[in-house]
Amino acid sequence: MFPPFTYPITVRLHDTDAAGRLFFAHLFRHAHDAFEAFMDALELPVDTLIRSGQLLLPITHAQADYHLPLRHGDRVLVQVSVADLRRRSFAIQYAFRTSQGELAATALTVHCQVNADGTAVTVLAPELKNVLQSLI
Repeated sequence: MFPPFTYPITVRLHDTDAAGRLFFAHLFRHAHDAFEAFMDALELPVDTLIRSGQLLLPITHAQADYHLPLRHGDRVLVQVSVADLRRRSFAIQYAFRTSQGELAATALTVHCQVNADGTAVTVLAPELKNVLQSLI
């Protein structure tokens, strides 16, 4: 098992709600930023995949659990790992840890590969599957 990819974030003022805590939906924005950095590290940059039309990976499921409040200025480390790999889809797990190492939140996104016309593929592209498989 490989260690998770890590992506640092700082909770900004625009990330917070009226109570001064991370607005729940912004967790997914940070997860997606971490996913893009993860894919860059795998040499499968999302922007290139989208522009080329080769690998389109829409999210078909997302979930999150919130364990501790995150506030403006908090420095957080997002740990990204492959949670599941299937024939046409894969799941990415995110662990949001405080600077003290406490688990503040978790998220999961499921991505399904589709063709440029939006139809489902029969199997994941080999270059994607092979890279993700090596991380499980």
